[in-house]
Amino acid sequence: MKEDVFDVLLYLFENYIDTDDSNKPDKDALETELEGVGFQNLEIHKAFDWLESMTVIEEDSSSSDSDEDESKPPSAMRFYSEQELLRLDLQCRGYLLFLEQVGVLDAETREVVIERVMALDTDEIDLDQMKWVVLMVLFYQPGREAAYAWMEDLVFEDLEAVVH
Repeated sequence: MKEDVFDVLLYLFENYIDTDDSNKPDKDALETELEGVGFQNLEIHKAFDWLESMTVIEEDSSSSDSDEDESKPPSAMRFYSEQELLRLDLQCRGYLLFLEQVGVLDAETREVVIERVMALDTDEIDLDQMKWVVLMVLFYQPGREAAYAWMEDLVFEDLEAVVH
């Protein structure tokens, strides 16, 4: 079975994101569990690096000056690089635009989502994977709890629709 970094991230997010801090295993225990489930060591380490980079991004964004945010235009056109266009199909780019228009993402958070997608070890990302990346990014963004809850409902409603 071909597992990738995204699969490891999804496993961690689904199994540990909403648990109490006291119930969360340490990194070594997680590595052992992930190996036991069948993930490759290289993919596990890439997933941990991806998550650690998310923490750095969160810390950087929380330390930004609020006066800078007020000077940004309320909406701006986002042009994608050639590499981004190869990784994000039209459906994914349209979904990001939709999330911005309804207020789930702001320009800064959108950029974090795009950066995290580009950091995944995959050639292309589909819409379902994009939704999970958005959810993971929102979870780590301070002050975005309402957007996270809205996105969580959206992701899990989509999953229920597939199951039924």
